[in-house]
Amino acid sequence: MQIAELLLLAAIWGASFLFMRIATPEFGPIALITLRVGIAALVLLPMLRTGDARQHLRNKAGPFLIAGIFSSALPFCLFAYSTLHLNAGFDSILNATTPLWTGVIAFVWLKKTMKRMQVLGLIISLVGVVTLVWGQVEGDIASSLLPILAVLLATLSYGFSSNYTKQHLADVPSAVVAAGSQLFATLVLLPLVLFTWPSAPISPTAWYAALALGVFCTGVAYFIFFKLIAQKGASYAVSVTFLIPIFGVMWGAIFLGEKITLTMIGASLIILFGTALFTEKLKFSRALQVS
Repeated sequence: MQIAELLLLAAIWGASFLFMRIATPEFGPIALITLRVGIAALVLLPMLRTGDARQHLRNKAGPFLIAGIFSSALPFCLFAYSTLHLNAGFDSILNATTPLWTGVIAFVWLKKTMKRMQVLGLIISLVGVVTLVWGQVEGDIASSLLPILAVLLATLSYGFSSNYTKQHLADVPSAVVAAGSQLFATLVLLPLVLFTWPSAPISPTAWYAALALGVFCTGVAYFIFFKLIAQKGASYAVSVTFLIPIFGVMWGAIFLGEKITLTMIGASLIILFGTALFTEKLKFSRALQVS
């Protein structure tokens, strides 16, 4: 049952890049993401129905605000901006660098140790990123480099948020963290949307994409994710990272006619292999895993 939920979660999160690619040109990044986190907050609102949950929100408003900014508001906006210039499949592949940034930040900030195999995985993944980026920007550096940097900054933001949450919200139930982070992300973005809401009429297709982003790709996805954490543990749930690029590339090819190149396939395999080593999803002999 859990493997089906893991595949469903990967399919939903892979589709988020498709929906952003559809809706961002009409809404703009900030307006779209305000809708996304606002709708998600409403979907997850039942998670805050208990007195204990509301007490957590009051006592840790500052950490919830930081988590909301760096887990949702900032990275979602950066990803939305990138979809104006990059295809959905490309974005979903770069998203797989999130566990790498999480580990690097833990190493630098929290002084966590790295094993030799993890260092090797980091180097391999960076080679994959360079290969992927080089194939995208070759001959078109000016229009591609900034969106690519935006994606990498977004995954860096995810990495920071993961470590910050472990440090400051570890005693808060994960479902409350999910709901609270979306609520605070909405509060952060609401003032900005007053200046960025599009003046042109928005098509029904863009509205449907925005609704799908909020309800399914954020609200429902977070519910499944934290259910998997409760049932199988965080390590199992985070393994969804390895499946998201498959669905992201597939949805982009099917619904948007995006081209799948050999460079994309090769680079994604390199990134995923390196990430698997780094997160120790791939095990070799114990002799190779010396701290």
